[in-house]
This record gives sequence, structure tokens and C-alpha cells, in this order.
Amino acid sequence: MDNCTKDVTLAAAFISDILTLYNGKSDQAALKQMAAKYDLSNPMNQVPIQVYNDMCQWVESEIGEANTRLIGKKIGETAYQSMAAQKMISENPTPIEAMEALVKVASIMIQDPKNRGWEIAETDSKHIIMRRTQTFNSTLQLGLLEGLIRKTKVFSPQVSYLKQVSEGDEFDEYKIAWL
Repeated sequence: MDNCTKDVTLAAAFISDILTLYNGKSDQAALKQMAAKYDLSNPMNQVPIQVYNDMCQWVESEIGEANTRLIGKKIGETAYQSMAAQKMISENPTPIEAMEALVKVASIMIQDPKNRGWEIAETDSKHIIMRRTQTFNSTLQLGLLEGLIRKTKVFSPQVSYLKQVSEGDEFDEYKIAWL
């Protein structure tokens, strides 16, 4: 995977999501400091993705993976709201519809000269395999995908790794399954 973050930015909304989750908590000061020099007043303002990555990594190493997954769920909610507002999904989206919209939302909210983000690697009637091609925190993505698949109201959704960069694979791949 190409880990270069040069000239890659993302919507300030995602930085704001992280800060909102820690509003009033002692950890918020460190996170605010990481984003202090960026204008977060407009959710669509662009912030370097490295700031986002650093914030996610700090949460994972200092507070724990469970908190990183919670951030993913919050970011999934923001992405879902964007999908709905832009009419990328129906009122009751199917799993494939939600994942196709995720690919599109990522390309809108993340500005990457190399067009990295998400790819749909495989689909069938009971699962989807998603490939992460950008430097997003991999644990956070478990929460994001879980949050999005739950919006589709399928029965017993599960998200798990199939491949992991941390294990030597070229990309992280996530299997989203349901009954």
C-alpha cells in the first residue's frame, strides 16, 4: 500500500467528530492541540490527513482500541449523514448500496491526488469485502464499517479482518457479513 500522505486532505468534519467524542474529557486537550492550527468552523474545510491519522493513532495508543472503534462509529454516522443528504443512498439502503456510497463519500471528503480510499473487492448476497487503500487507521475502520452496515438493518452484522497491513498484507481487507 502506498502510505504517502503528501497533498492528501480530508474534511474537517472528521477532525470535529474526534474532538466531539472527547468534549469535556481530559484527553480532549491533547487532541485539540493536534488540530489547533486548522479551521474547523466549516465541516468541508480541508485538513491534512496526517493530522487525522496522528489523532487516531494517539487515541489508539493512549486510550485504547475500543475508543478508536468508537471514533469509527462516529465517523460512520457523519459519512452516513453525508450519503443521505447527497441522496447517494435510499431511505432503507442495502449493504451494497451503503458500501458503494462509502466509496463515493470517501472520494468527495478526502482529496487525494492518487484517488485512494476504499474499493469493493467482492460482493454476494451475504457479505461484502472492502479494501482500504488510504492510510486510515485500520482499527477505526472496523467501527466505521460496523456502524454503516448496522444502518442497513441487516440481521446479525459482523465486520472482521481478512487481510491486514500490520500482518504483512499489501492492503487491509474487511469482510462485512450478515445473516
